[in-house]
Amino acid sequence: MRLPELMLPEILDELARRGETVATAESLTGGLLASMLTDVPGASRSFVGGVVSYATRVKISALDVPAEVVDAHGVVSEECAAAMATGVCRRLDATWGLATTGVAGPDPQDGKPVGTVWVAVAGPGSVETRLLALAGDRRAIREATCAEVLSVLGDVLAPDPRL
Repeated sequence: MRLPELMLPEILDELARRGETVATAESLTGGLLASMLTDVPGASRSFVGGVVSYATRVKISALDVPAEVVDAHGVVSEECAAAMATGVCRRLDATWGLATTGVAGPDPQDGKPVGTVWVAVAGPGSVETRLLALAGDRRAIREATCAEVLSVLGDVLAPDPRL
């Protein structure tokens, strides 16, 4: 699955129009999401930055994911994705936080099969999460994860299918 090329600029334009900002908290995508955002000319009007938290300890220290969440649910979980998204909002003073956590492969992690991914979008008063079961190699899983979290943000910003 690939994000329509026009959708990302429209999302960033909508954020700028609203005077809102977005930040990323990435694990399995390793900075790919931030790269996709910054590939769009003018992204600096709304993208403030991101944290690549590949290691669990970075999720806890840099994104304020409670250790109890990791202990109880693991890092490939809805709870961890939600905590990452809200944590990056707080840490980077952003209106919206996008989080990606999951298993890109080649091996399962914590009993979760390759392609198991959680994405989250945190914003004013809400957190939206989505569980993904993706197929393909590491690159395909990482790209599909980015497309999905951006799709969730688009849905949250404007349920209108034109965005």
